[in-house]
Amino acid sequence: MTETPLADNPGGAEEAKRAAGLLRPKHAASLILWRDGPEGVEVLMGLRHARHRFMPNMLVFPGGRVDRADHRAPVISELSVLARTSLERQAPPSLARAIGVAAARELEEETGLVLGRMEGTRLHADLVALEYLCRAVTPPNRVARFNARFLIARAEATHGTLRGSGELEELRYFSFAEARRHKVATITARVLGQFEAWLALSAAERAARPLVCFRGRDTPSPER
Repeated sequence: MTETPLADNPGGAEEAKRAAGLLRPKHAASLILWRDGPEGVEVLMGLRHARHRFMPNMLVFPGGRVDRADHRAPVISELSVLARTSLERQAPPSLARAIGVAAARELEEETGLVLGRMEGTRLHADLVALEYLCRAVTPPNRVARFNARFLIARAEATHGTLRGSGELEELRYFSFAEARRHKVATITARVLGQFEAWLALSAAERAARPLVCFRGRDTPSPER
């Protein structure tokens, strides 16, 4: 999603809803793109602009809101069975697919890396490369609220030249230790912890692991 520095400001009626704790979380997708670096696993992250109202100056993964067009976007492959069933625990099939599309689209818009194939200016996402990690819902009374799904893909599944769109600064691959030396939101630190745990699992263990959702608590709750 391309956005200007103050685009997160809900304003007007949404501001009143936020003050009353009634702002409905918007569906969103973030992508943890990772590779093996010289000192271990590295993840692609960038700093949000200082003028953003939502998480300014925070180190984050590429990601953003699910757009209406994501529901109808063409793809070159569909989600794997495990990723699809994991997403469908808390999303209808059309939304589950759109979340995967949004993750790939946001990656291309914010970093220039393509997970799939570009036809003109339109991305045809390679959804089978995505794996599901966890979900997080922004607590009430925040500037903006998101129902965010965190997906995973290997850097080798993408192509293109890494280049920032201006939304994320210092865009590069970080080791876990480097990322934690930066200013990261509590939820980002928790998701990084989930990802480290996921990396240590076998394929069979990943398929059988319980799915969790963060709702502003230190301990994640199980997905229903």
